[in-house]
Amino acid sequence: MSHDSTQLPDDLRDRLLHAPLWEFALELYGRDGVEAACLVLQDEAGVDVCELLWHCWLHRHGLVCDESLDPVRRWQREVTGPLRRLRRDLKVEAKQRESVAALRRTLKQAELQAEREALTQLARLALESQRLSPLSRTSPRLTTFLAERLQVQKKPHLSALQTLESQLDPS
Repeated sequence: MSHDSTQLPDDLRDRLLHAPLWEFALELYGRDGVEAACLVLQDEAGVDVCELLWHCWLHRHGLVCDESLDPVRRWQREVTGPLRRLRRDLKVEAKQRESVAALRRTLKQAELQAEREALTQLARLALESQRLSPLSRTSPRLTTFLAERLQVQKKPHLSALQTLESQLDPS
């Protein structure tokens, strides 16, 4: 029985619907070395961790999406980024004053909610995209794909991507 070409995208989308991006992101981020790898990529290479986890989620399902990420990137730049900067800027003062520490905790929760919204936007983008397709048999390994897609070249950053790949498929 052959697959109708219009049927395949629905099958792929069904796979994504049954594996929510938020849950996947939390589970992967909690694996050994992933948080540190993500923070290295974020802080040193300017990689958006939500975008990175989204690509991993798609790859896990054998998919790639070539949709423009401009709306999500704008959200991250205008909402998540400022919350993160404020939280980080208050780190030293929060150690000295409980009221500032409480504010910093609130900012951390707001930052987490902003990241969750970014992941929701990314998941919706993939589910609604006309540019969602299966990985080809000749697709590069995840590390190579991410290095190209995210424009990462330095050895420590490639090593961080390898950590993600190894934890995505720890077999």
